[in-house]
Amino acid sequence: MVQQQPNEDISYELALKLKDLEENNRLTKERILLIGQNLIEFQEHNRKEILEIKKSLYLLESDVKRIKSVVESLSEEISKSARKEELAILHRQYKMFAPLEYVRIQDLDSLLDEKLKKHRERNQEKTETKDEKHFWVGKT
Repeated sequence: MVQQQPNEDISYELALKLKDLEENNRLTKERILLIGQNLIEFQEHNRKEILEIKKSLYLLESDVKRIKSVVESLSEEISKSARKEELAILHRQYKMFAPLEYVRIQDLDSLLDEKLKKHRERNQEKTETKDEKHFWVGKT
């Protein structure tokens, strides 16, 4: 019986160690399952974020393309349009010719007649005043 007791003690100790190892194994499996589950959730979350980033990147690329085309069309329009200095030159040239200020022949004739009439009147006044100032006037 004495020998049975050490065998029982050994078997009891082995059973305890086996139970501890099984408990450790079970806890390790649970931890591994939790880690795997967390990893799967993390991957899903990352995939969703990557998809959102790809969508926003696609939208940004399309916006950049539209902005680029608008800028190109604006630069073409600007190159076609006249500059301020060019407009000033054209305005001065327009004023030089002033097409609306051309006179008709009749208008020119009437203006010349008026000027000639005024000129004759002035000449007559001058001759009358000369005659009056002349010392021989009225002595003959």
